[in-house]
Amino acid sequence: MDTSTRLLMFLDVVERGSFAKAAQNRNIDRSVISKQISKLEDELSVRLLNRTTRSFSLTAAGAEMVKKAQQLRKLLSETQLLAENYHTEPKGLLKITSSTIIGRRYVQPVVNEFQKRFPQVEVELRLEDRLVDIVGEGYDLAFRVGEPKDSTLIARKIARNRLIILATSQFIETYGEPKTMQDLARLPAASYASDGLKVTGVHYLDDHNEPQEIQIKSIFRSNDGELLMMKVLSDTAFCTVPAFLVDQEIINGQLVPLLTDVKLTDYSALYAVYPHRDLPVRTRLFFDAMREYIGKDTPIWENNIPEFDKLYGFQAPVKAPLF
Repeated sequence: MDTSTRLLMFLDVVERGSFAKAAQNRNIDRSVISKQISKLEDELSVRLLNRTTRSFSLTAAGAEMVKKAQQLRKLLSETQLLAENYHTEPKGLLKITSSTIIGRRYVQPVVNEFQKRFPQVEVELRLEDRLVDIVGEGYDLAFRVGEPKDSTLIARKIARNRLIILATSQFIETYGEPKTMQDLARLPAASYASDGLKVTGVHYLDDHNEPQEIQIKSIFRSNDGELLMMKVLSDTAFCTVPAFLVDQEIINGQLVPLLTDVKLTDYSALYAVYPHRDLPVRTRLFFDAMREYIGKDTPIWENNIPEFDKLYGFQAPVKAPLF
């Protein structure tokens, strides 16, 4: 292992905050990481880390080496990109991360077709509902609901993300069909809840197009959208969910949209996020394939909701005239 490789390993440890996490990411033993960092310090004749049994801190020299390691990583990435763009046939490893549901339903089908077209491209797809460090963990492309807050990343909108209120016919028979948002607030609900987000109400526009929120009576909470749908299908709760969670449940009569005359505000859109503006050929081609599969105007999942373009006060975006 050469000095540059050890320097990148050192950067990995610092950015992840522990030897154990860096080792896990690289699928090697923690002792290997520790040994290589010690060798790096010997080669450079300077201490980079002050270590204790449970943590570490950077020395002044270590802080400077982090900057150099980041420059090295950027240079290597740019060099690889330059070389890859000379290939007539895309090849190499494409690392993608996505939320679980988006990955299973919409990314994986594109991966399958993409590798039929470009068999020399390897794909590593990691499904994570946590916020992944795209640069630090070496991902080429991420698909996220919501525009990233990190201004150093490039984000491009893939599709809108409208909401829908759903329940079963049995639920309506048991509790009665709500006629107003106030009626809805009194019914048992299933809602999304995670460490970073807890849904406690439904956002909508009133008759004056002013934003409002009605609090819901949540009896079941989960950080998994499919579990929320399963709860709704049990006839014991309604749920307000992004349209991409809907499969065939409305078409086959399992679920019924509620309060379709209410103007619901859109949820955060689906974005493709990547670390550099100049994409490698394989990444750019996969991005294009993903956009084509999901649909440039109407997202593919909205086809599962009959007449969705007429529900919840939706107004189609006005297209600019051709002339």
